[in-house]
Amino acid sequence: MSDESLRASCFASLDVLSATHGEDIPYRGGLEFGFAFRGRRIPFLSPQKGIFRAAAQEGPAALSVNTSANSPYDDEETPDGFFYAYRAGSIDQPDNRALRAAYADAVPLVYFIATRPGFYKPLYPSYVIVDDPVAQRVLVAPGRMVGPLDERDPILVEDPLERQYAVRDTRVRLHQARFRGRILVAYSSRCTICRLKETRLLDAAHIAGDLEVHGEPMVSNGLSLCSIHHRAFDENLVGISPDYTVHVAQRLLEDEDGPMLELLKTFHSHMIDLPNRRNWQPDRERLAERFDRFRATV
Repeated sequence: MSDESLRASCFASLDVLSATHGEDIPYRGGLEFGFAFRGRRIPFLSPQKGIFRAAAQEGPAALSVNTSANSPYDDEETPDGFFYAYRAGSIDQPDNRALRAAYADAVPLVYFIATRPGFYKPLYPSYVIVDDPVAQRVLVAPGRMVGPLDERDPILVEDPLERQYAVRDTRVRLHQARFRGRILVAYSSRCTICRLKETRLLDAAHIAGDLEVHGEPMVSNGLSLCSIHHRAFDENLVGISPDYTVHVAQRLLEDEDGPMLELLKTFHSHMIDLPNRRNWQPDRERLAERFDRFRATV
């Protein structure tokens, strides 16, 4: 049996949690409550181990796998998916049997990837498309949901080119989510300019962009900004100088266009909040290059 109805309930519940919490879902206050299925609460995952099969399942295949923020395993990314290691020890232990059964039965599962301690980005539906008992690992690839919103069905992406595109897109979103996770930890989940603490409205802004020289996804190349300040920073309406001072573009300072603009202007000449660790603080050279662009547009 594939536990089709149970998996459908799992995916539908993750849709709701993602809409509530955003792309990365907290374990505490979110995933820890599991999902309802036929009068029972079913866990999504086990925070103690990576491969999870729920006791309520009738089929042998895993419901989910997860990679924690401090995982001892290295889940390698490839053009076709993500290698996921067997649990250490015997190849025939229950967890490994459940992982391998997901391949044998071709059933969808959830791949939870930690973006920061206690927060997970769920990739679903995912499929185990290769089982390599010699290397003791499987290859997990993203599938997709098809059909109307209230009756969506998971399918495996069969076309190799379409699958590689899906993997590429997933890798980009994962890298962004992990970068955001590191930035939110460094800045204590608040906007460095206005101190807003609503995480669903916080972004990780690059100082030097992905495609620029020195555009690496390092904490020192990032800033935690609320959605408004992130957009203003990207549009060079707000700049941050190498001495960590906020500058609002002169044309905004001279404009009068309602309370939101007035609020934006109040942070002119204020210092940003800095991470406690020195190696997390914004790199001054990158800020200087970015601030030159801001001044050139003023």
